[in-house]
Amino acid sequence: MNRPTGRIRAALLAAGRGLVLSFASIVGSVTLFVLTVLAIAFIPLGIGLVTTPYTLTAVRKHANRRRLLAATWSDVRIPVPYRPLPEDVRSGFTGQVERTTLMLKDPATWRDIRWLLVDMTAGYAVVTLAAALMIYPVEGLVLAAGLWRVFTDDRYWYAFVPVDSQATALAAAAVGVMFFAAGVALSERLLRAHFLLARSVLAPTHEQELALRVDRLTETRHEAVDTAASELRRIERDLHDGAQARLVAMGMNLGTIEALIEKDPAQAKQLLAMARASSAEALTELRDLVRGIHPPVLAERGLGDAVRALALRMPIPSEVEVDLGGRAEAPVESAAYFAVSETLTNAAKHSGADRIWVDLHHADGMLRISVTDNGRGGAVAGGGSGLSGIERRLGTFDGIMAVSSPAGGPTMVTMEIPCELS
Repeated sequence: MNRPTGRIRAALLAAGRGLVLSFASIVGSVTLFVLTVLAIAFIPLGIGLVTTPYTLTAVRKHANRRRLLAATWSDVRIPVPYRPLPEDVRSGFTGQVERTTLMLKDPATWRDIRWLLVDMTAGYAVVTLAAALMIYPVEGLVLAAGLWRVFTDDRYWYAFVPVDSQATALAAAAVGVMFFAAGVALSERLLRAHFLLARSVLAPTHEQELALRVDRLTETRHEAVDTAASELRRIERDLHDGAQARLVAMGMNLGTIEALIEKDPAQAKQLLAMARASSAEALTELRDLVRGIHPPVLAERGLGDAVRALALRMPIPSEVEVDLGGRAEAPVESAAYFAVSETLTNAAKHSGADRIWVDLHHADGMLRISVTDNGRGGAVAGGGSGLSGIERRLGTFDGIMAVSSPAGGPTMVTMEIPCELS
């Protein structure tokens, strides 16, 4: 494809996306803003204590959807700065009061509400212009093709051109071509400007971001300590119940062999065979245990080949694309490997997919991983799901995870870990 054709296709795609966003801005943002204002206003009457958490949750989902589109359509990263709600929030009316209070105390809630105002006004205008610059020229061409004759009784204006003859219709077409050229040059930039405008409102200030990061690192440090302690207990249990038991049994067999080797060589030979089998089984269990701690293929060949090896063991056909110019630190590689492993396992168990795609690449100091399946969708992070464990694992390294899984699919899990490659 030559360059001009590629520019036109990219501009048309940006115009289509702008049209979608204009609808989401004028319908979604206006509706949610009105509902939010009413819910907060009715708090003194008690009704708002019930409706506010649900309304603010819908606002957050609307904002998070825009964050996802910003990243996938224009590569604009907008942080997700919401304070997590405590897991022990009570149910019933008391729980609703507590949930409402916590959500209203979160500065991100008020940034979301301000963003709804901006999105329904300036944000709507920007994306509408991105779409109009590519759609409006069609009218000029249609007028030049003869449609101007329909408006013979009244003068019809196309932009600043009064159309009342074929000559003026051709002038309208020329103006339309100018609009089209402007759209090719500006539509992608206007779409990106819309997302940059959203980021300027939704993103926390530098001080707020530092405070959030301190809170997040404190939380993930505690989780990392708990996870490490749990992992040590698992290793101890696996050693005690598996390899250690087999080695003890092998030692007892060797003691018996020592007593029987002269009296009953045949029996001693059988016991030797049993000891050899026990040693092989113990070695296999030790290898499996070591693989669970840090897979040898990860240590020897790096993250890309380790994920490819994972994909080969999957019951669902999986494609892996890797674009890494080096290797990250071992703890980061391990976290990324097990995050991908858990995501693939979840997809195989719950998605109903028949195809999975994994993409790993590094850019701008960030390791980015996406796992996509064509299953039934409906995956949700939180509530004790496997995705929550992945999020906690990544949080230890200041990483983040985003899930897009509409009903009917596809499901896309995106993970990012800040790191440098060597």
